[in-house]
Amino acid sequence: MEYRIEELSRRSGVGVDTIRFYQGRGLLPPPRRAGRVTWYSSGHEERLDRIRALQDQGFSLAVIRRFLEGELEPPDEALVVAVTHPDPPAATLTLRELAIQSGVPESMLQALESVGLLAPVASTDPPRYAASEREALRAGLRLLEAGIPLAEILRLGQAYALATAELAAEAVTIFDRNVRERILAGEADAATAATELVAAFDALLTASGTLVRHHFQRTLRAQARARIEGLAAGPPPPASRPRGGAA
Repeated sequence: MEYRIEELSRRSGVGVDTIRFYQGRGLLPPPRRAGRVTWYSSGHEERLDRIRALQDQGFSLAVIRRFLEGELEPPDEALVVAVTHPDPPAATLTLRELAIQSGVPESMLQALESVGLLAPVASTDPPRYAASEREALRAGLRLLEAGIPLAEILRLGQAYALATAELAAEAVTIFDRNVRERILAGEADAATAATELVAAFDALLTASGTLVRHHFQRTLRAQARARIEGLAAGPPPPASRPRGGAA
């Protein structure tokens, strides 16, 4: 069956302007044109149902396009959900709620977000942040209470965020090449593959977090010990004058 765009809008529950927007973004194939009239098929209606189902799971249009074009497999849906929405809605907070519960002023939270040390979990309005951010923010407060200036914390944090982003991108590539592709190439059904993907990524998060924390703390202790030993050694003794030399 074929429909005019108004009929497609009525059947799918998607507005005419939205249909045209999806078409312009490449999410919908072009309709059949007969003179000045365009005709949409049941395939367009099925595609709109698919787009809406993916949107209901919180996927962005960029991710939806990859699903529609076959760049992502059905088992990837569970993995994308786990990556995009690691915290259920009940475990997220607005910026104001996060400020109240962590004890960190909103202005300071905005400063942390500007350097990449804080980020919302999804592009919602208003933005919502993982409730788990509270503990990290409280740890930051302990650094301030110890006497470390906020500017120094932000400077170190920004440098850490940049270095971490580069390493994390490489880790994701390694995971994709060695784990995701292997699971998708296996003989498991889609549901089993999805479960294996999510479990493998959770294992990656846990292992990488443990390794990073262990290495940083070990390196921090080593640097502190080197500084202490350097201070304990004191300044080098002054050079002695040769006997009989001029004053």
